[in-house]
Amino acid sequence: MKMKNTALAVLMILITAVVFAGGGNDSGGTSGGTVTIQVANWDTANMPYVPVLIQAFETANPGVKVEIVDIPSADYNQKLTVMLNGGSDVDAFWIKEADMAKSFNNRGQLMDLTANIRRDGINLNDFNGLAENFVFDEKTVALPARTDYYIMYYNKDIFDAAGVAYPSNNMTWPEWEQLAARVTSGSGNTKKYGGFLHTWQACVQNWAVQDGKHTIMETDYSFFKPYYEMAIRMQDAGTIWDFGTLKTAGIHYSSAFLQGNVAMMPMGTWFFSTIIDRINKGESKVRWGISVLPHPAGVEAGWTVGSTTPMAVNNASKKKDAAWEFVKFVTGPEGAKIYAAGGSLPARSNSQTLADIANAPGMPEGSLDALQVKHISLDRPVADLVADVNNMLGEEHSLIMLKQVSIDQGLQNMARRSKQIQNK
Repeated sequence: MKMKNTALAVLMILITAVVFAGGGNDSGGTSGGTVTIQVANWDTANMPYVPVLIQAFETANPGVKVEIVDIPSADYNQKLTVMLNGGSDVDAFWIKEADMAKSFNNRGQLMDLTANIRRDGINLNDFNGLAENFVFDEKTVALPARTDYYIMYYNKDIFDAAGVAYPSNNMTWPEWEQLAARVTSGSGNTKKYGGFLHTWQACVQNWAVQDGKHTIMETDYSFFKPYYEMAIRMQDAGTIWDFGTLKTAGIHYSSAFLQGNVAMMPMGTWFFSTIIDRINKGESKVRWGISVLPHPAGVEAGWTVGSTTPMAVNNASKKKDAAWEFVKFVTGPEGAKIYAAGGSLPARSNSQTLADIANAPGMPEGSLDALQVKHISLDRPVADLVADVNNMLGEEHSLIMLKQVSIDQGLQNMARRSKQIQNK
């Protein structure tokens, strides 16, 4: 993520604030001298908050130095796996794909953090329900560092032209469908679509796991049905773009929204930095706003779906104490401030960190309320074989949306194939 000069200035100011707040205590029994720990990360040049995290940590913990092992993004998962299997000297690491935590834990490569968490008074509830995904056999083996989750983006000009109030922060999915119909207008190349569901299966299936009662690792996918029915209904009514057209024409969600053709679109929090960047470059004139993601009936507003980037300590590390101190810092309140100042959402969010993001240059009015969450359900649970199941669901999703199979047949195919993959 590229940072504007303003954001960078805020980030540098925060170093001082974090350092004074953190004090100068030694870490992990390092009072006898300096300890250097190796921490694995990917594409660090694209993450300007990482060196800031390190500088702030080292200043607050003068007994510890952090050396980044930087790996290209495309190779990270494979190389990290090889490193851990080979007894690498890496002491701590960010886990790029959260679901890989399960396989690392199965191989005994993640340190049990439970005693440290208890000793240092860390409240796992501060992570919006994300920390529980890294508890295996009553042991917490990783802590969430940053996150992204789904919110609703909307085009103010389309709502103003229709004379319709902007989306609220407490709207059910059926209400969203009805609202999309009210603000759909025009035809052909000038048509304004009330809603937009991108081609990812997540943009239908995620709403079915939003309530936290289900995951994609089940073998009965009937809970997907109401959302596929909604998507097909809206597609037939012309209130969302046709899936086949999106695929054939290669229409990306960003261009559809930034060109002003879409009134409402559920999408991840990562997208607002793109909007701000395109507007600043003069490539878009969209007047935009955000609201809380719509929720299923019977589910409290503020429940959403997302993903997280956790951090862990290598169980083979000879410097576990110092490595833990770094993980605790990055995933703690100090790290959260630095993530927020860099335009990224920390997994540990509170009113202050969200306010830092909501008040960043270019963010629309009302952002703070829209970013409030009560619970984040993972789009992909931390489980064995999740990648295989996810790929299968994507294949069947396309067939349903293209109407090559009925919804019922598609769900039956998902169930059958999931049982085969999981040997159930």
